[in-house]
Amino acid sequence: MTLDVELAEVRDFLAEHPPFDGLPIATLAELSRGLGSGQHRRGTVVLAAGAVPADLLVVRSGAVELRTPGGDLVERGGPGTCIGGEALAAGVVQPVVTTALEDTSVLVMPAEVFTELREQHEAFATFFSPRSGGRLRRAVVLQREQQGTPSDRAVLRTRVGDLVARKPVRVPPTATIRDAAARMTEQRISSVLVTEAEQLVGILTDRDLRSRVVAHGVDPSEPVSAVMTPDPITTSPDALALEVLLELVRSNIHHLPLVEHGHVVGVVTANDLQRLEQANPVHLVSEVAKAPDVATVAGVAPRLGRLVQSLVRQGTSAHDICRVVSTIADAFEQRLLQLAEAELGPPPVAYAWVTLGSRARYEQALGPDQDHALVLDDGYLPDDEEHSAYFSELAERVTSGLEQVGYPRCPGDKMATSPSWRQPLTSWSDHVSRWVRTPSPDAVLEASVFFDLRHQFGDADLTRRLARHLRVAAHGSPLFLAYVAAHVVSQPPPLGFFRGLVVDRSGEHRDTLDLKRGGLSVIVQIARLHGLAAASEQTSTPGRLADAVDAGLVSAELASDLRDAWEFLAHLRLRHQAEQVQAGLRADSKIQPSLLSSFDRRHLKDSFGVIRSAQAALAQRYPVHVLS
Repeated sequence: MTLDVELAEVRDFLAEHPPFDGLPIATLAELSRGLGSGQHRRGTVVLAAGAVPADLLVVRSGAVELRTPGGDLVERGGPGTCIGGEALAAGVVQPVVTTALEDTSVLVMPAEVFTELREQHEAFATFFSPRSGGRLRRAVVLQREQQGTPSDRAVLRTRVGDLVARKPVRVPPTATIRDAAARMTEQRISSVLVTEAEQLVGILTDRDLRSRVVAHGVDPSEPVSAVMTPDPITTSPDALALEVLLELVRSNIHHLPLVEHGHVVGVVTANDLQRLEQANPVHLVSEVAKAPDVATVAGVAPRLGRLVQSLVRQGTSAHDICRVVSTIADAFEQRLLQLAEAELGPPPVAYAWVTLGSRARYEQALGPDQDHALVLDDGYLPDDEEHSAYFSELAERVTSGLEQVGYPRCPGDKMATSPSWRQPLTSWSDHVSRWVRTPSPDAVLEASVFFDLRHQFGDADLTRRLARHLRVAAHGSPLFLAYVAAHVVSQPPPLGFFRGLVVDRSGEHRDTLDLKRGGLSVIVQIARLHGLAAASEQTSTPGRLADAVDAGLVSAELASDLRDAWEFLAHLRLRHQAEQVQAGLRADSKIQPSLLSSFDRRHLKDSFGVIRSAQAALAQRYPVHVLS
């Protein structure tokens, strides 16, 4: 083989692997001339730990594995794997030992050539940054920039404040009903706000005038305070239109005042929201809210998968897509609860239907099973046939309806259909206290489901009281938090992507990697633990991490890296699920690493590296070695 042919082959080889694939072809051609080569027999050390590397090594053929001096596996890699780059870039000793798994050849780049490339090419330098977070942030941006434009996502990100075209119209509580009605007619509006000393105290709507004034023959000279809706539900002008529409549906109201820093800035109506284009998720939620029966609700459901396909194509962030999926699932569940209650009649005692898990965090993707529970008023009597029959039937109707919509039953039976998952508030509180007071690995697993809880339907005060008890109990038990930390640390991320990848070895998912189990779930657990330690009222992963940073429990840098890792993994899962929907398959979280691009494989390793760093930080903060 002539020298020119050999150099061309080296150039072409480098062009196929990151970070060299981002270098100009002329640079690669020149680089090929400055590289040496080396051969390593199977079982021999390619690069030892304990010294600053003198060269960057690039595996050209064969396979290597990297282990800590203590013998823990860090990574396995094949052709294209770079060895020693991060230590060389930082000028620190190589922390791991690299050994040839089989006869292996490497390209050798001298330190001065490596330094010159880093100075001249920012992307090349970033690739070897000791912090994977910077690379992840760029990868997250690239994921979205490669698809769609900001205008594609504008309607999805619509703030309700952007829909308000006029200042709020107000009257004082002492104004007469006639005066208020006259203002509404004059301004051609369907509601008027009642304020006192700039503070919102009530709202009067067209419906109030019909149902409370005309229908009951109330004298129009009476003060508006006699017929207004006092202390109305409000929201922030920064709230998303999709979620606000669901709140209107849930509360059976048509007007929602917008309050910012204690002052009313406008009113948004159901009509304002429903005028958004029909392709928007807002329209889908509106259709579900008007569905007359379970079959109609189920008929809308297939559009959710197609919507996710569209959002992925548009380059929408994983955070936004999961929020849309969760909100639409809320709409399904709430409509089924409304239909069931309409058929069964009023409940014998107050209750709260709560959603659990990923949907409670607004982080649901496609293909989840059901996770929900009933929190009953303490007046519930389990031996009373009317009480038990009503809530048993309610739970079964909603659960069966969700099955028809496309959400399978929970294999672990963590659903309101199970008597153990529909209990009075006091019983739930006792369970939580017992989990926290006498922690064990089983108690941690049981409790983890319930610490992601969000109100869905019924008496919201029951949910608030239980959530407050959960928060206070966990925050006050360092031993329980230590057990949670031990559980989180016991789940090592599946680092290594060529040979020795941690994949399913048998069954229908053989040779696949579970993005949820191996990555997303661990990030969620890390954030949950930090949130509990900070007594955070947040349920979402980003919200918990933000509160943990404010409490000084995690660095802002690590929290940012965890958010980026979650976003990258979640987007990769959604892209995979969109492809499954296109192929008519059921969505899951299992990917084949062999089908991924080198870009995706590299940033998967970065994501798992962030998780490992966060786990190491937990192991230092909590006495996990004693509990493991």
